[in-house]
Amino acid sequence: MIRASPRHALVLGGATLLFLVALLAGTLVGPAGLTPGGVLLELVGRLPFVHVESGFSPRQQVILWEIRIPRVVLGGIVGAMLALAGATYQGVFRNPLADPYLLGVSSGAGLGATLAIVVGGVMGSALVPPAAFVGGMIAVMATYALGRSVGGGRTEVVIILAGVAVAAFASAIQTFFMQRNDETLRQVYSWMLGRLTTSGWSEVRTVLPYVIVSVAVIALFRRTLDVMAVGDVEASTLGIAPARVRLVLISVATLGTAAVVSVSGLIGFVGIVIPHAVRMVIGPGHRLLLPLSLLVGASFLILADIVARTAMSPAELPIGVVTAAIGAPFFLFVLRRSRGLI
Repeated sequence: MIRASPRHALVLGGATLLFLVALLAGTLVGPAGLTPGGVLLELVGRLPFVHVESGFSPRQQVILWEIRIPRVVLGGIVGAMLALAGATYQGVFRNPLADPYLLGVSSGAGLGATLAIVVGGVMGSALVPPAAFVGGMIAVMATYALGRSVGGGRTEVVIILAGVAVAAFASAIQTFFMQRNDETLRQVYSWMLGRLTTSGWSEVRTVLPYVIVSVAVIALFRRTLDVMAVGDVEASTLGIAPARVRLVLISVATLGTAAVVSVSGLIGFVGIVIPHAVRMVIGPGHRLLLPLSLLVGASFLILADIVARTAMSPAELPIGVVTAAIGAPFFLFVLRRSRGLI
């Protein structure tokens, strides 16, 4: 068991401060001619008993409150969920290289999104989030069922291998439809490279219930993950049912991941790099690893989205490109630092 210490409190406070700074930076920085000073006045003017005029026109107010702030909030939710799911998968499978897409959720979601775009016609864009969510969930259910059916005594290893097989199968079907409908390639690739485009608060309202459920359940099992780290046999002797715990945690982590992926597309490296980096600072205990991964993951994606919005303004970079450009070199650094632990 990890006991609280001044160092851990300092790290948690620093992660919270980083998250608040990222939220503020994401709100202040961006195109559309909104000055940081005007944004601050607009935010302060919404506080109770404060009457301050920002000077923004109605159009600028709509841009701030219906486009920029929802996008920042959505980025925080997506980053937090991907990082938390990554930390959970790494704990469940006792594998620091596991990530939220391990069991085929990305390929399943990609297939669902592709089918929605290809088959949906003019309604295709509206059908992408639900189709991606359903595709991701079906892929993971198929992975788990296949892994359990042939798992033997190494269930967690076989589940990972089953995920590779299911992902390859879903990717093959997706490629077939993309080749048969090449006029939709641009739209499909735009979704696959990740984006945080919003139309008001609808995307936030869509994913938030799933994320809240996932975070709450994972938090309840944070100490159980520490016990499972010693192995299934040892955990069983302490009164824990590893197979049941693994099923619950995989289910809720996948639920949250599929929900955020359905509105953001495929954003890589958040779920594997962030938990790894946090673990290097505070150690492997999940009591602190999980909340820190959530805060740092949210901050990372908000800051990455600032780069995506401003680096080639007025055009935008796909946020998946930004996270890969930052995450890949950092992941190599993490691997080098922790090569003796893997």
